[in-house]
Amino acid sequence: MQQNNLKYFRTEFRAMGTPCEIQLFAPTQTKANNAFLAVIADVERLEARYSRYKPDSFLSAINRAAAIGGTINVDDETASLLDYAVTCHEQSDGLFDITSGILRHAWKFDKGGLPEQSLVDELRDKVGWHKVSWKRPVLAFSVPGMEIDFGGVVKEYAVDRAASLCYGLGIRRGVINLGGDIKVIGPRDDGSPWQVGIRHPRSKDALLDTVQLYEGALASSGDYERCIMVDGVRYGHVLNPKTGWPVRHLAAVSVVADFCVVAGSASTIAMLKEDRGVEWLQDLGLPHLWVDVRGEKGGFWIKKQL
Repeated sequence: MQQNNLKYFRTEFRAMGTPCEIQLFAPTQTKANNAFLAVIADVERLEARYSRYKPDSFLSAINRAAAIGGTINVDDETASLLDYAVTCHEQSDGLFDITSGILRHAWKFDKGGLPEQSLVDELRDKVGWHKVSWKRPVLAFSVPGMEIDFGGVVKEYAVDRAASLCYGLGIRRGVINLGGDIKVIGPRDDGSPWQVGIRHPRSKDALLDTVQLYEGALASSGDYERCIMVDGVRYGHVLNPKTGWPVRHLAAVSVVADFCVVAGSASTIAMLKEDRGVEWLQDLGLPHLWVDVRGEKGGFWIKKQL
């Protein structure tokens, strides 16, 4: 149903290392600006709190405790993120592991070249959620030198919060896009869906497909965002915590869910499950699209459109 007297507003900003965009329909510029300011402030708050690049972030404080095999008390918001990460760890048979970010010290995707296996093995000794004790509100590390990384959780959580903030300010039609992690608040002003393009994993300027969303969220994971090519083989940034090496089966996965944090973790888990990822997605039952490294693709929202 069309809402009368709504106007289109859009803003761009940069946060969490990626370009971000808010599009919405609102009755006045003032109402739109209030939503924009609330979203940007909250995204910047979350970045300041959970960025591994900021020495004064709470995540850095957690990792200073982890470095000495110590303990730290966490607040309710961080506890909820940890609880969700535990759920993902369980549902992925241990493949979704927020202690695995330390492996990035071996994989320099901005420099090229493969790491020494000895370095990968050394870092893998510090990976494993089972080496962490988590009893709210106390987080304890049994192995010195470990790290926590909320990549794959916080940005998607920020998208969901942004949509909720807009809704709380009276916005009923709009879309949040934080670097490709998307949440639709409601359809366009004429009741039509938002057209969301999905990037082709092997062609930066080409679309693999377009999804029509009236509501809900979409997130993607792939081997194309940060990668290196060595002897004609692509090594992406999605690392298997059990081997320390990049996954090599699926090139990209996109998932639609009610919440962006669910869509994001589901797409990442499917990548991590490699040759079992497609079956896992089918069992999950959420609309999805996948492409493997050979170029074959599938997913049940495509079948619905044909």
